[in-house]
Amino acid sequence: MDGPAFWGLINPQWNMCNKGRRQSPINVEPEKLLFDPYLRSLHIDKHKISGTLHNTGQSLVFRVEKDTKQHVNISSGPLAYRYQFEEIYFHYGTDNNQGSEHHIHGYSFPGEIQLYGFNKELYHNMSEAQHKAQGIVGISLMLQIGDTPNPELRIITSAFNKVLYKGSSTPIRHISLRSLLPNTEQYMTYEGSTTHPGCWESTVWIILNKPIYITKQELYALRKLMQGSEQTPKAPLGNNARPLQALHHRTVRTNIDFANTGVSKTQSCPTMYKDMYYKANRWTSEISARGRERGLPDIESVFHSLP
Repeated sequence: MDGPAFWGLINPQWNMCNKGRRQSPINVEPEKLLFDPYLRSLHIDKHKISGTLHNTGQSLVFRVEKDTKQHVNISSGPLAYRYQFEEIYFHYGTDNNQGSEHHIHGYSFPGEIQLYGFNKELYHNMSEAQHKAQGIVGISLMLQIGDTPNPELRIITSAFNKVLYKGSSTPIRHISLRSLLPNTEQYMTYEGSTTHPGCWESTVWIILNKPIYITKQELYALRKLMQGSEQTPKAPLGNNARPLQALHHRTVRTNIDFANTGVSKTQSCPTMYKDMYYKANRWTSEISARGRERGLPDIESVFHSLP
């Protein structure tokens, strides 16, 4: 037995993977988004960090140095506490039609980068926090193909050739998480779980409303990573996304207020809108099969206002 469908059977401590009602990832439906005027801008400390990039055989993971003296804190946004950044997970497909774990209006990006941190105000470390309420924050960055790559992402992608096989690792120095993020304050947020075992339902998810860009060459290098050793490489590491999970009546909130687009801040008075002002950008439904083969077009945002 192997794969996400069997996680809850392989290990009794992972039973939430099969029985949980607040699991991740999900498909974000634009018509069901709820605008919340009280959602604040997300804050991430600007200083740089160092760590190690690992090929675990199941995923590509960056983990921050344990003995670092200056931690990166994640706060504000939908968060009631400060969270300490710990690791980055990479999810991607072996072709351009799939890869991201979260979907937008049924659309899967070529990849998704997930930043994880733990609640440092209530818990001592990630191991303790992952079992507790509001223990973890997950920040989702969608990967889109583009000619101009993200400079901070380039620091990581340049090391892909050093982690080709399971068990290999390489140091990554002086990366800025804040600079890794796209230039947007807009996001969607919901209560969910980690997307790796044991699927703990302790995660506040924040899905940013713009992707970051990766070149075709960088994506090709990422797809060369293997699940096994150099002697027995097995299969490519890609296609490592957990299947979509049911929403089960959870609310997905957003700070995208299209009702007041074009209205000055002094004139507007935000309220909790029940009406929906969002739809997925046209590329989610209008990209032809031929267009997919050539590579997906750049996008500016996941959602835009209805005309």
